[in-house]
Amino acid sequence: MIDVPIPDVLAAARAAGIVRMVTVGTDLGSSRWSAERAAEHDGVYAAVAIHPNEVAAVSTGAVAEIEALARRPRVVAVGETGLDYYRDHAAPELQRWWFREHIAIAKRTGKALMIHDRDAHADVLAILAEEGPPPRVVFHCFSGDVAMVKTCAEAGYVMSFAGNVTFANAQPLRDAAAAAPPDLLLAETDAPFLTPVPNRGRPNTPAMTAYTLRCLAEVKGMDLADLCDAVTATAERTFGPW
Repeated sequence: MIDVPIPDVLAAARAAGIVRMVTVGTDLGSSRWSAERAAEHDGVYAAVAIHPNEVAAVSTGAVAEIEALARRPRVVAVGETGLDYYRDHAAPELQRWWFREHIAIAKRTGKALMIHDRDAHADVLAILAEEGPPPRVVFHCFSGDVAMVKTCAEAGYVMSFAGNVTFANAQPLRDAAAAAPPDLLLAETDAPFLTPVPNRGRPNTPAMTAYTLRCLAEVKGMDLADLCDAVTATAERTFGPW
């Protein structure tokens, strides 16, 4: 959710050339909020889920509400779901149960699956293989190395890079971005976090994705317009039709 008036955020994004965006839920409250805002604003879409760090705070009955939200027409993804072994806000077994439930929701609703994967690459990939992935899978805020890129590319999984790819200490992440096929790339904010250089220290906003896109074009040796065309096509294929 956001403190700045939504029309101002959208106007700034459009001035930067960003005309469509997905606002992402992490619990029941933010998922409802995201779905409602998507219904109200042109160019705004939603993803809904219980984040792995939040699963201990909800009952299993929340599965039904997430699925009901996911069926709304302007909800385009089930996420953020997945595994987070960096923080211990929820037991790994419970996180894995919820991840499997979200995979099933994505399949039943025909929506993309948006994955939060922090220090859990092997288990995330194993569960996807065991359950059978939905047709469209996005690794949100991609944090893997070149080997992980190759694994995801072979499976057809989309890799979404956030503003941390611009950080001075993020050369391994830039190496991963350089290895990723252009037709499996997305860019994102993870707002209000991971604000790209040169705006570190300020809250992130959709407009700042322009800096992330410039960085991705540079590390891939691509013309910026060509990179933006590729990212747009991937977004439309993953979340569309708009």
